[in-house]
Amino acid sequence: MRPNLTLILGGAASGKSSFSEQLVVSSGKNRTYVATSQVFDDEMRLKVEQHIAQRGTGWTTIEAPFDLSPALNGMTRNQICLLDCATMWLTNHLLAEHDLKREQTAFLDLLQNCPAEVVVVSNEVGQGIVPDNALSRRFREAQGRLNIAMAAQADVVVQVTAGLPLVLKGQLP
Repeated sequence: MRPNLTLILGGAASGKSSFSEQLVVSSGKNRTYVATSQVFDDEMRLKVEQHIAQRGTGWTTIEAPFDLSPALNGMTRNQICLLDCATMWLTNHLLAEHDLKREQTAFLDLLQNCPAEVVVVSNEVGQGIVPDNALSRRFREAQGRLNIAMAAQADVVVQVTAGLPLVLKGQLP
């Protein structure tokens, strides 16, 4: 039996997205990619284009930088969703000065109640130095709390470092 919620953690450019995409493709289910990034500059535009090319065909893409409910509530059991990534989603809410606790609660409820299998990509940001400014420290703390909550709810948690997966919880299908 495949898990309903899989959390893939890793640092920036660790290979977590590629690993997650392979995991989703191997399911054989109808694939939906929920993109949470917002494109504000050419660097981000290029990164998005590279991710699209890397995924290839066979994906339905939904852009949802803030409200994930239409995407996740519209899923069915024969689908699998790759949500990439929780870090960008959280950043969007933080910079928009939304109530992070309320948004996190709603997000976790959506994950819990989604009928489809969901794979969430998130950055592990707590292994570096203490940031030198209040906004960065607030983000690091919020991301840590979100990751802890998602990991508690997830059936499977995988840490990806240098493209190599390490299962921290559960078992990969």
